[in-house]
Order: sequence, then structure tokens, then C-alpha cells
Amino acid sequence: MTEPASFNLEYDAFEHLVLVDAAGERHVGVEPTRAFPITAPDQWIVICDANGRELICLQDLETLPEPLRQVLKDELRKRDFIPHILRINSATGNNPSQWDVQTDRGPKTFLLKSDDDLRRLGSKRALLIDAYGIRYLIPDTRKLDGFSRRMLERYL
Repeated sequence: MTEPASFNLEYDAFEHLVLVDAAGERHVGVEPTRAFPITAPDQWIVICDANGRELICLQDLETLPEPLRQVLKDELRKRDFIPHILRINSATGNNPSQWDVQTDRGPKTFLLKSDDDLRRLGSKRALLIDAYGIRYLIPDTRKLDGFSRRMLERYL
């Protein structure tokens, strides 16, 4: 792990992310990655160089100064595509089942191939994985409307 103050992130003229380490060495084209994007999205962030070698491992984003934390969050948001389901409009069929949902990125219809593609994550979260491998997260099932919760429970 690395101390929060021992590096900095900036962009070069080509908008590549650059890590400047404690010795002042510049690593151009670095990529931050979440080790646990669903279960711990703000913990265990790894920053790799352009060749995929780990340069830094951060235990918790919250320990970083705000400007550095914001750059990392923005970069991670660009890399991750996990729409959040806000409402379930319908779910029909069994193995496969077709789902029509409203996400934080707009309406979506997708196919779940089997019961294994719908998973409960702890007591209040759920993960759906469509036929193409795209993951959809329900961050808090308790915040869904009644109809959506009933549809979800029918398949869980």
C-alpha cells in the first residue's frame, strides 16, 4: 500500500492520466482499477502503468485529499459500466427470463439466461447479469417500489 501523500495524478497534453510518484518519476497512461467494484467500490483501488504493472494499491479512497480522490473517482467512473436498476417494469419467463427495467442510464430490456444470473448481495443488494455479461446492480432493494420488489422476490 502507498501513503496518500506519496503520489499525485495529473493529465498530460493528450489527456492521458499521469502518476507522479514520490521520487518525481512520471508514469504516463496509468489506469486505476477497483479490486472489488461491487462489494467495496471505494476500497482497494489499484493503479497500474501502461504495461499493466501495479504501481500503487490504495486501501481506501476516503483517505486521499479531495482533489486526488475526485480525479480517481472520475477515472473509475469512466471505466466501470454498472447501471443501477431503479425500477422493474416487468420480468417474464423462466430460464431464460426477459426483464424490462428503468436504470440510472435509461430504460433497458435484457435477457437473463438462468437463475444463477440473479444474485442477492447481502441483505439489501442484488446483482443481475444479462446474456451478454453486462452487470446491473440494485444497490438497495428496500428502496424499490412495491411492484419492483415483488417482481425481484419472485425470481430470487
